[in-house]
Amino acid sequence: MLVSRQAPLQSFNTFGIAARAAALVRVRSEQDLRQALAAPDLAGLPRLVLGGGSNIVLATGEVRAAVLKMEVPGLRVLEQTARHTIVEAGAGESWHGFVQWTLAQGLPGLENLALIPGTVGAAPVQNIGAYGVEQQDRFHSLDAIDLRTGRPFTLDAAQCAFGYRDSIFKHAPAEPGGLGLAGCAAILRVRYALPRQWRPELGYLDLQRRMAEEGVAAPTASQIRDWVVAIRRAKLPDPAVLGNAGSFFKNPTVTAEQCRDIIAREPQVVHYPLPDGRVKLAAGWLIDACGWRGKRMGNAGVYEKQALVLVNLGAADHPATGGEVMTLAKAIQTSVYERFGIRLEPEPMVV
Repeated sequence: MLVSRQAPLQSFNTFGIAARAAALVRVRSEQDLRQALAAPDLAGLPRLVLGGGSNIVLATGEVRAAVLKMEVPGLRVLEQTARHTIVEAGAGESWHGFVQWTLAQGLPGLENLALIPGTVGAAPVQNIGAYGVEQQDRFHSLDAIDLRTGRPFTLDAAQCAFGYRDSIFKHAPAEPGGLGLAGCAAILRVRYALPRQWRPELGYLDLQRRMAEEGVAAPTASQIRDWVVAIRRAKLPDPAVLGNAGSFFKNPTVTAEQCRDIIAREPQVVHYPLPDGRVKLAAGWLIDACGWRGKRMGNAGVYEKQALVLVNLGAADHPATGGEVMTLAKAIQTSVYERFGIRLEPEPMVV
């Protein structure tokens, strides 16, 4: 277990926001985590679990917590059932690296989720998704430690209560013993069930365009992975070059009646009907329609190629502050609400 005091966090969040943690603990094993939970000198600090830092905004310059940086490694094939191959990855593994590894093993199923930044341990928390697939579609189970008691536990998909960019790990317990696990658990390992009878997920228009452009009627999983990587790189900035936390707002859902009302006023609004009768609206389109693309407030700005992404426009030695990012985010929320009557919800966790 490695512990640093007043540790800089700028290199541990993809937005590149400068902040310091009261303590930073590098957790590379279950034993490291147990030692951190038992350490007397850390006992008085709140705990903040950190994965790849790709879905977090450090709103202030001081994080008054023991930051548990999850770096648990490990990749392995566990077993084969009649329908699935079960694979396991340590929480600290790169998500994209894990996707690449599964394909190298001849195990398709995660290719639509290629190039999503962050770690495997963070994937269930956010229930990451892209191009017609969410991680819950392949999820099997996970192992975690209760930060309050130090006890290990295992959850299956139903117990994780997955929703759109949501899970039990994003909800605080309503009362002692409640079901929410926000701030109460650290994920150690995650398992996925990959289908032995694989079928490509090609419902998104961007993928259909790639099929037409390349004249491929039946793409392989690796081809889909390559397309997804190319599409994401064309649309989204590389955090190593331009700090960001990916999509900053969730796509809002509205009733069919609300959608008809918006279409009557804004016929070009991008929308997607859902199986339950509701309609998902493209948050990026709403933001763009309000004129925010390419705008900036201080050192925080809206990405010029995709209005859904907020970016750090400051220099490495003078980056955007968390306050600037949140001021910009709130201004965008106000604009969208005033024009469309819709409240946008941030996707990253704000600390």
